[in-house]
Amino acid sequence: MPRPKFAAAARPELADTRSRRNLRGATAALRGREAAAAAGTADWEDLREAGRAIGDGALLDLDAHLEELERAVTEAGGTVHWAADAAEARLVVTGLVRATGAKEVVKAASATTREIGLNDALARAGVTVRETGVAEMVVQLGEDAPSHLLSPAAHRDRAEIAELLRRAVPGAGPGLADDPEALAAAARTHLRDRFLRARVAVTGANFLVAETGTLVLLESEGNARMCLTLPETLISIAGIDKVVPTWDDMEVFLQLLPRSSTGDRMTPYVSSWTGVTPGDGPRAFHLVLLDNGRTRALADEVGRAALRCIRCSACSNVCPVYERTGGRPYGPVHPGPIGAVLTPLTRGVESAADASLPYASTLCGACADVCPVKIDIPDVLVHLRGKVVESRRRRPVPTPEMALMRGLAWTMGDPRRHEAAVRRGVRWARLLSRGGRIRRLPGLLGKWTEARDLPAPPAESFRGWWDRTRA
Repeated sequence: MPRPKFAAAARPELADTRSRRNLRGATAALRGREAAAAAGTADWEDLREAGRAIGDGALLDLDAHLEELERAVTEAGGTVHWAADAAEARLVVTGLVRATGAKEVVKAASATTREIGLNDALARAGVTVRETGVAEMVVQLGEDAPSHLLSPAAHRDRAEIAELLRRAVPGAGPGLADDPEALAAAARTHLRDRFLRARVAVTGANFLVAETGTLVLLESEGNARMCLTLPETLISIAGIDKVVPTWDDMEVFLQLLPRSSTGDRMTPYVSSWTGVTPGDGPRAFHLVLLDNGRTRALADEVGRAALRCIRCSACSNVCPVYERTGGRPYGPVHPGPIGAVLTPLTRGVESAADASLPYASTLCGACADVCPVKIDIPDVLVHLRGKVVESRRRRPVPTPEMALMRGLAWTMGDPRRHEAAVRRGVRWARLLSRGGRIRRLPGLLGKWTEARDLPAPPAESFRGWWDRTRA
């Protein structure tokens, strides 16, 4: 079943007042913390500019950095796998898990694994996936979809989470309270056994340091660190855009990301791992490098700026559209304003759902103001809207909108046709009006009056008035 357009997918979210209230509270809290963190950093704008420059430099020499990364990982005892698309990545990871004989894997939060649909692929192969982040676990237990990049269960409140744990977690008990300490304790007890018996772990990575072949992951719970140290086999999946050339560059991002994601000066857990160390941690390490449309985005001179994204979610927290709809209408991977550009950049604008995303914005510019790596998201959105229009022009059968615009162009191309159309249009519009307002327009024009009235046109047009008074 094809994914619905953004507007259609947003309707049930707009009707869910509880979810909207929860999301509004979560984004407002994060927004305040992030603003305070930025204001308290004297060289914040210099850091943002450095992040932009490092990101652009890494993308311009991406091929060389990826080769350097592969050499460093291999020399450290790891194995690098290249995946051109999601299907190839699923095949690689499923094969690696099957080779271990494991029937269960633990997984730390990773947007990349959602991007490739890994959980469903492993389930079809008879492997159970255990999410280990509390928010991700809540989403999985509730058979839900994530709503926020940083906190996937931001649309749920404590009472909902407590009720879900009472139903789905053995040992939580009917008396589980909905205070944070009790909920965290129940989740910890539920996950502890799974960590201890896991033979395979799957993680993502925030950054890939090319010069040493080191992966870096920032988190706030410690579950990812458990995944990195306890299992015998570690599989990490990351997009090729996560490459950072050197550790000197990491200094900038380790200051930008915590402040822009949670408003903290430093993330509680910053884990880094390089290959395999005998007697310490996993015995086998596999790095799956995923393209899946990233080189397509890289070829777009305007759109490639979006590949600088460090997945902080700051743009979502200030977006008026996201605050009302949540992340699910954007699709299963990238929510918020960055999702409205990354998804069509990597997938194209041929499908109706992907083509609708660049229009899921007011173009207010708040996202560009807070982006820690200075991605001009409104500029990319306008660029993508142009691509949508161009793709529609190439269709053998024009869309209704395109047919309407061609008709208007023909009408307005000749003064006599234009004047005749205005006279008839005014007469028709005034027949539809009641009390000086048009409350419902027919056909495609009805989209406008679904949310607002249209003032009735005056009985006399400006041209008519001009001819009458100035003749």
